Amino acid sequence: MNLCDIRTVREILAAFGTETKKGFGQNFLINAAVPEGIADACCDDRDSVIVEIGPGIGCLTAELAKRYKRVIAFEIDRTLIPVLKYTLGSFSNVEVINADILKVDLVEVLREKAAGERVSVCANLPYYITTPILMRLLECGHPFDSITVMVQREVADRLCAAPGSADYGAITASLCYYGAPKKLFTVTAGNFMPAPKVDSAVVRIDLWRDKPVKPQSPELFFKVIRAAFGQRRKTLTNALSTAFPELSKDALTAAVTSSRFTPSFPLRIGIPVSDAASCSLGDRYVTCRSSSSGSGAYGAEFSITGTPFSWARPATLVSCSVTPSVASIRIRHTSLRSMARVARRTEYFSMSSSTLDLRRMPAVSMKTNLP
Repeated sequence: MNLCDIRTVREILAAFGTETKKGFGQNFLINAAVPEGIADACCDDRDSVIVEIGPGIGCLTAELAKRYKRVIAFEIDRTLIPVLKYTLGSFSNVEVINADILKVDLVEVLREKAAGERVSVCANLPYYITTPILMRLLECGHPFDSITVMVQREVADRLCAAPGSADYGAITASLCYYGAPKKLFTVTAGNFMPAPKVDSAVVRIDLWRDKPVKPQSPELFFKVIRAAFGQRRKTLTNALSTAFPELSKDALTAAVTSSRFTPSFPLRIGIPVSDAASCSLGDRYVTCRSSSSGSGAYGAEFSITGTPFSWARPATLVSCSVTPSVASIRIRHTSLRSMARVARRTEYFSMSSSTLDLRRMPAVSMKTNLP
């Protein structure tokens, strides 16, 4: 039975008198390569127990059952329970539980059904409930090995955003406290029935065995994160003053300064700072020192190296604008055109953070004070 064949899906739904429900965010996969790819990538240990959230009619569940020791699937839609009994009837290692993952005592269920076993999570999450489910999984206290989710692509971009980028926010910082997220691949809208209006992406989060950050008060840690990113156009001090009205402005300023930020540190992460205050051009690199306008000097110094640069010498740097994650460089250089004819040409380069060599200034993403 091909559970990703669109005709088969329609026949099964019709036979059981049900249909896709927008209220549950149901979009069934109709490309077999997608659940196969998710199942292959979601866990490294074939002896693991997989917790699946939202199995639908079971196309991903079946692929998980073929690869792993057992699958415990939570489905909120009671009309799909008989469908799943039919589509997954040939698998003895699958258990379907009709429950809301946000209300079930997941730790107790796993203590009863997977005590002492390695457990990973795999889920296709509706856009409107992605963050609550993710945080529920992360905060429940069970030591999952990994959590793999398929979410809207823009949500995936936020989950995996680099520090200092426009997509980096409270959910990113909170997620990185628990583990290391990585985007695996994109799933276009045409792979679903009914087709959503946007593409999706698969993200895997490998949870820390030993957290790199160990705050004295996790509650205070997350409160600061929510406050800092809650009003991104405010300075850090002003953003925190909203969440901590009991603290004076001087106390907050002292706390921010002791954390090696400036009191007027802008939280407009990803919004371009001004053109570079100084730039130097090398044979295959550009070194930029950027600063913001106004009082106080924010910025970063870093070198950009690598194959994108192929200009001939001599060359002149025209302009360089810098953000924490992108550098845009305009260079005028002399090049040969049609044999010995010399022409002046201006080239424009825009590099993402993956191309930036940040070894000289690891704090570039934080826009720290220049010395």
